[in-house]
Amino acid sequence: MEKKSTERVTLSIPTWEDLESCLRVKMRGWLQNMLEAEVDELLGRAKSKRRKAIDPAPGYRNGYGKPRRLMLSNGTVTLRRPRVRGVEKRFESRLPPLFVRRSCGVDNLLPELYLHGLAQGDFDLALRGVLGEDAPISANTVARLKEKWSAEWEEWSTRRLDQLEEVYLWVDGSYVKAGF
Repeated sequence: MEKKSTERVTLSIPTWEDLESCLRVKMRGWLQNMLEAEVDELLGRAKSKRRKAIDPAPGYRNGYGKPRRLMLSNGTVTLRRPRVRGVEKRFESRLPPLFVRRSCGVDNLLPELYLHGLAQGDFDLALRGVLGEDAPISANTVARLKEKWSAEWEEWSTRRLDQLEEVYLWVDGSYVKAGF
């Protein structure tokens, strides 16, 4: 005799509540695949594919580096950079450059938040709410960025203006309200 069940079968489609976490997982996989494709392009062969017997291209894969967090505007993802040995120059990815931990969108967001009044110590808490729990922005990082922004502002405020070409627009007019 067959058993009948009234349990609902759960679908593998993400729901509204876990949509962002699903997107982060997909983004992480997509970025990791792009890193692997860069190594494939550099070495001239796919992973686990044998080198040619005659005149093989130099270089070979050597595992992965330490996992590294990258802050994107839709959250923080963890990537593992592939290691390459036996090539003349060091493998540098075009996707996330070495030592970069934030995307341009996040870098542009930080001064905006500071100018709108977010305190140095509040960045960590605010960005964890927006970018996820793996978004480390300490007060020291914000202080370093603030010094950089101050230096940029000082350079901008002391630039020479005699080489600039000014454009003037003079508007004159009168408005008469009809129909008193």
